[in-house]
Amino acid sequence: MSRKKKKKKYRVFWFFAKLQFVLMLLVAAALGYYYYGGYAVQVQKMKAEAVRFVRGSTEATFCVAQTSVVYDKDGNTISTLKGEKDVYYLPYEDIPSDACAAIVSIEDKKFYQHNGIDYRAIFRAARAAIENGEVTQGGSTITQQLARTIFLTQDRTWQRKVEEMFIATELEKKYSKNKILEFYLNNIYFGNGYYGIQAASRGYFNADVNDLDLSQIAFLCAIPNNPTLHDPLTNMQNTLGRRDRILLNMYEDGKISKGAYLMAKSEEITLNRPEHTKNNYVETYTYYCAIRLLMEREGFVFQTEFKNDEEKSLYDTRYSDLYAECQKKLFTAGYRIYTSMDLKLQELLQKTIDEKLSGFTDVNEEGVFKLQGAGVCIENETGYVRAIVGGRSQDFAGYTLNRAYQSYRQPGSAIKPILVYTPALEQEYTPDSIVVDEPIEEGPSNADGSYSGEMTLRSALARSKNTIAWKLLEEITPKKGLSYLKAMKFSRIADEDERLTSALGGLTNGVSPVELTAAYATLENDGKYRAPTCIIKITDADGNEILSTSQEETNIYKTTAARMATNMLVTAITEGTGRGLGVTGMPSAGKTGTTNDNKDGWFAGYTRYYTTSVWVGYDMPRELNNLYGGSYPAQIWKDAMEALVEGSEHERFETTTEIVNGDEKYYPGRDGSEVLSPGYTVQNYRDDHALADRIEALIAQIAQETDRGQQEAYYEQAKALAEQIYGQTLKGAQRR
Repeated sequence: MSRKKKKKKYRVFWFFAKLQFVLMLLVAAALGYYYYGGYAVQVQKMKAEAVRFVRGSTEATFCVAQTSVVYDKDGNTISTLKGEKDVYYLPYEDIPSDACAAIVSIEDKKFYQHNGIDYRAIFRAARAAIENGEVTQGGSTITQQLARTIFLTQDRTWQRKVEEMFIATELEKKYSKNKILEFYLNNIYFGNGYYGIQAASRGYFNADVNDLDLSQIAFLCAIPNNPTLHDPLTNMQNTLGRRDRILLNMYEDGKISKGAYLMAKSEEITLNRPEHTKNNYVETYTYYCAIRLLMEREGFVFQTEFKNDEEKSLYDTRYSDLYAECQKKLFTAGYRIYTSMDLKLQELLQKTIDEKLSGFTDVNEEGVFKLQGAGVCIENETGYVRAIVGGRSQDFAGYTLNRAYQSYRQPGSAIKPILVYTPALEQEYTPDSIVVDEPIEEGPSNADGSYSGEMTLRSALARSKNTIAWKLLEEITPKKGLSYLKAMKFSRIADEDERLTSALGGLTNGVSPVELTAAYATLENDGKYRAPTCIIKITDADGNEILSTSQEETNIYKTTAARMATNMLVTAITEGTGRGLGVTGMPSAGKTGTTNDNKDGWFAGYTRYYTTSVWVGYDMPRELNNLYGGSYPAQIWKDAMEALVEGSEHERFETTTEIVNGDEKYYPGRDGSEVLSPGYTVQNYRDDHALADRIEALIAQIAQETDRGQQEAYYEQAKALAEQIYGQTLKGAQRR
């Protein structure tokens, strides 16, 4: 051997010797860190817990689910929620072989070779964790997924991952591979409340899984990997894409022939959901609110703003994972969910929307009405949602989109009070401040194409002047105006919305009816925001409280500004674009909203009792003649609100005052808590309304009285009382 070759061999030997020495040092350091850092104790504890979990399990452990129950405000049952594993559980021999092959092919190719852990897959996940700073991808075998589903949470922590591995190895010791696959396919989540492949088959195809063909089975097996991303009701293309990947895997693994692969891939999937699985709008919103509260209980912090796309993507992943986990608990944990929903009000609002839009009968390819409406009603005293309608009533088996909280549309002028006018009232403006309606270079025109010159701020809002809203937002700045919406948890505000077109409702992503209703309820509540929800409390099956809501208030607007805005919105209904739409015999405040080309119509408003907003439009935006805020939406709002407050006492809004040229002017309200104007005191104010109430009572008696003489006596009494109010008390008083 030449000297050169010997020298090279010598260098290689010492390189590997040094490398081995370094590795030994690293292992020693890792072991020292493991023991002296306290991790050994944690790991031993997790291993002992894993052994206890599995030893205590039986086959019944994998097929038991408790039923959860939802109640309305009066304790009546709204719905029951259960995974129905006990009803739809299939033994291994009854599960189609294609289903087993499909799930193994896509989730865990080495399922029949490993002892519960695929170390190569874990190394890949570990490398991704090092690159991303946390566990972000798979590595879990079918057995590990089963361990997590039955015994653990979905937390992405090293502790959960280690315990999951311990449980998986213990499961493999106790149960056969076929039994583990049986447990898995009967317990994984297929979205929309379906746990197990038989329940999913019944839910999506209204058929037993044994009656499905290869393409349909692969389609179902595409869902569990990410039930939100691959939800066939909302993301059909994603589901089909993963189905095709599963079919390709099965072909490459030799499980199906090329012909079967091509035929299954080309098959068109048509869902056939049984009618009884369709949730109405009360149920879907209730589940949504309950799940988010359970997420909060787990420590999740909701965000609407992000530094960059990467932060948002990471947030979306965490949200989706935890949402799915909490949704599973909702269906299987035996909760008792107490809500604020009033089924009578719900029926009333639904009926009103259905009747007002009944003339529009065109439907889309799925049979859903093209023209839709949505409405939300919040009780002002408590801040809770009492009724929510996400669309028109229809009897069909398809998915019901709840447009009241799931759809976002441009709000038109309905945004002006909360984005522009109330913020302006917090500064130097008052309802009687003079503004100038005039053309603006490169600015908007008014809806009627005319300009009115000098006018009060009150009149500008009542008549929905675009030029005034534009100039006000320019003065307070779009960033400042949008900060009020962000503080009220409007979830789709974009950076691009920091522009003057937002003053007219030209928001990039729009708002939902729930968001708009909560914002208007904030004005009625003296500027204090309460996050909209219908959940009062959740208990376990034994009545132990899991969580409750207290409707905490956040100061958004100054009290005086909110009260002045309310008074201006009263004028919008009595004299402005909402003229004639007020609730009969009761002060009402509200605002219309119409988008460009009459694609969306809104009406949002309130009495002392309820705040309600209504949206009307097409799911796929398009123009509709005669659709504007004051047409269908306002008619729905008026009819619904009339019925909502029927029999309620006549209550006025809160009072506020302002100083104008050294004199106090007031805006009529409910309690009269301050001196109002020269010559007109709080006592005058209260006496006026007491007399007015007596007049109303006398008028009611006249209508009921059959004796003409008695009718005339009542009339004279009412006339005398009216003279007291309008003859003497108002001399020198300044009223608006």
